[in-house]
Amino acid sequence: MKTVIEKAGIWMMIASLGFVISSLIVILSVHYWAHTEAGKVPPKTAVLLHAVHNNLVTPDMKRPKFFSNSSTPRFTNEIIEIPVADGTSIEGKMYRPIGKGPYPIILYYHGGAFMEGYGSIHTHDNIVRSLAARTNSIVIAVGYRVAPKYPFPAAIEDSYDALLWAYEQADELGGDSENIAVAGDSAGGNIATVVSLMARDRKGPDIKAQALLYPLTTFQDIEFDSRMKYDSGYYLLSRGVMMRARDTYTPDEALWLHEYTSPLEADNLYKLPPAIVITAEFDPLRDEGEAYARRLAEHGVPVETIRYNGVMHGFISFYEVMYRGNHGLAQSARFLRASFDEEPSYQPYNLQVYNGTTTRSMQIRDQAEAYAIGSFLLGKQAISIFENN
Repeated sequence: MKTVIEKAGIWMMIASLGFVISSLIVILSVHYWAHTEAGKVPPKTAVLLHAVHNNLVTPDMKRPKFFSNSSTPRFTNEIIEIPVADGTSIEGKMYRPIGKGPYPIILYYHGGAFMEGYGSIHTHDNIVRSLAARTNSIVIAVGYRVAPKYPFPAAIEDSYDALLWAYEQADELGGDSENIAVAGDSAGGNIATVVSLMARDRKGPDIKAQALLYPLTTFQDIEFDSRMKYDSGYYLLSRGVMMRARDTYTPDEALWLHEYTSPLEADNLYKLPPAIVITAEFDPLRDEGEAYARRLAEHGVPVETIRYNGVMHGFISFYEVMYRGNHGLAQSARFLRASFDEEPSYQPYNLQVYNGTTTRSMQIRDQAEAYAIGSFLLGKQAISIFENN
């Protein structure tokens, strides 16, 4: 009997020691990953960057089950065909609240450098789905055509045609044609604000608001500090990709100054819809997004600008596992909801800076989740090495 107890004690000691050692490995690994080429980043950002660069997850990763809450679906979703001006159609995906309506309508334009293989309505589905739930709106992800097969202006013309279609079909969709907004991230942020310009210039439809998530706003070779500091690609967007996107989307250099490619260079930004502009600290597009927000304010457009410190380009795609991403998406949804109810009042340009979790308990939770994900990633790497050998 004594021998059995002693053996059990030994095995418990071994298990405890193994747990301590594995925990230390995780903690040290996360802290090591946090020291990047441009300085230290928060633990959660560190593990996600490590995961993406080691092909362990993709930017459209799903929230791990141990962080998830189950709920009853309140929306239907379907793949749709949207007719465009040249007589063909493009793919879309529509989320629609279950109920009578009419509901506000949001057109969402996905990021992806204007090029095939870099983004689609499917890679950004988590944002579209959550935006529908948070705004209680019909949200239509627009599968606009991309370069190199379809260079400028195909993407913006498709996107504007989708806006016209949604406006014309609003009653049939259960939507409210008087409450339409546009939103987009990165290249899609560019498209969202360009569609707003097109709607103004072409006399409609009226757009209530625009939500621009880390938008590209100029194709010009401007030496923004963020472009020079964060352009290696480590923070999920490289100068090489930006140059390739420009060359394939706008092969004619004369187009780089066009207001429908580079809205930052537009002479007239008056009478555009109220905007929320979200930027990220570790993002080559940070400075041009904020510069565009400033120019909107200078032209009398109500604009809310929030920079999220400690995160990289595309961080809202990770909202399911990243607090700052969830916060950024929540702020965008709040702005859109408020704009549907009443036009935001104009205020002089003011850059808000969000540094992340503000309470000790939230910081502890954020760090604990970073270690949990780090443990998962290390396990996944170990399995991959074992399988390859």
